[in-house]
Amino acid sequence: MTLTASLHEGYAAGFEALRAAAPVPSWLAELRAQGWERFNALGFPTARRGNEKWKYTNVRPVAAARLEVPLALDPAQEPALEALKSDAPWDDSWVNLVFVDGVYSPALSSPRSLGDETGAASIGSALNAGDGPLHNHLGQLASVEDDAFVALNTAFLRDGALVQAPPGRDCPAVLNLVYVSTESARPKAAFPRTLVVAGANSRLTVAESYVGPSAGGNLTNAVTEIVLEEGAHVDHYSLLKESPGGYHVGTTRVVQAADSFFASTDCSFGMALGRHDLQVVLDGPGSSCDLKGLYLTSGSQHMDNFINIDHACPHTTSDLFYKGVLDGRSKAIFGGTVLVRKDSQKAKARQTDRNLLLSRTAEVDSKPSLLIYADDVQCGHGATAGHIDPEALFYLRSRGLGLDTARRFLVEAFAREIVDAVKVETLRDFLNQAFIQALPTSTTNQEAAL
Repeated sequence: MTLTASLHEGYAAGFEALRAAAPVPSWLAELRAQGWERFNALGFPTARRGNEKWKYTNVRPVAAARLEVPLALDPAQEPALEALKSDAPWDDSWVNLVFVDGVYSPALSSPRSLGDETGAASIGSALNAGDGPLHNHLGQLASVEDDAFVALNTAFLRDGALVQAPPGRDCPAVLNLVYVSTESARPKAAFPRTLVVAGANSRLTVAESYVGPSAGGNLTNAVTEIVLEEGAHVDHYSLLKESPGGYHVGTTRVVQAADSFFASTDCSFGMALGRHDLQVVLDGPGSSCDLKGLYLTSGSQHMDNFINIDHACPHTTSDLFYKGVLDGRSKAIFGGTVLVRKDSQKAKARQTDRNLLLSRTAEVDSKPSLLIYADDVQCGHGATAGHIDPEALFYLRSRGLGLDTARRFLVEAFAREIVDAVKVETLRDFLNQAFIQALPTSTTNQEAAL
């Protein structure tokens, strides 16, 4: 699976430049070195055999791309704030942190103190203030051992967002993290890192967006780690809305203690290649998660959702519900496993994936899977894929609606079940509008699907 040395030269030069930059704590320097060592040993997962995790997703275009690795923020590349507010979810009452090509932008951000160490800060500023939560949690959930993209992100770990709430704290504001990929003469790679630590019995709402107004060709290799201590409640919203020619590979790792609750809504619109590897470990009795997702692909786009839930303790609950809308010659993959361990009795798990194909040439590979090693559980899974119901379309057209309008009504109704579950009104309205704007407007391929 290892690439040739020549294809690693750009990353090697960037890594050496990073090591020669400003000094960092010894533990971080060691963590970076471990990431670089493992990346060189693993290489990008380009093999077509013996590579089950990437069986349906070809990352050779990513591996072959020669990308620059910017180490500092270029003010000339920063987007205008008003333009950013239209590209990403935004509310002036939120705590807004913006990162441009992976580097924190003070000019675009609007952080504010919420007291009791609650809130969001850049990892760079957190290192300067004291590295306690970073040292304790960073790199503990996302392992570099068997994942080349996590290893590469860790090797270039220098900035990102630290979100935290101390025990018992209910954070009323949305903590909004916006990662922007910009256009330049040569494509570049960014390595955003996010760490969320929710103390015992705390509550947090985190929005994490990746937007790319650039023409394409950039790689965003993102890693997010989320820790929920006993009784914590985290609502996490993730948006992928990068350029149609861009590459995004995201890894999210979540671990939950007893009686904690993690709710996730993941929306993906666009990108030449997108991948989200999400793993949730229910590591305490009474812990539960509710994972929802909506993805839309068109043209030749490719979206891969790889979702794994580990019921590591008894009396745990998981509900996974994803929906996809595919057009053109695009392709989507839904895979992953719900694992119920031997002693995890009384576990409840539901896994569902539904897909709406708007053309005959769109393709979806859906592989929901259950691995159950306990005998007192309630588990089920299912997957569907199909075209718009001709009878429903005929009914709407018989009421005077044109073909385009009738189809859009049905597609929007299909997606609204996910979008309507978003609790934050401003965010819900933005996601609904982003989905509508991303819908194909031509009925040429769609009529052929009937």
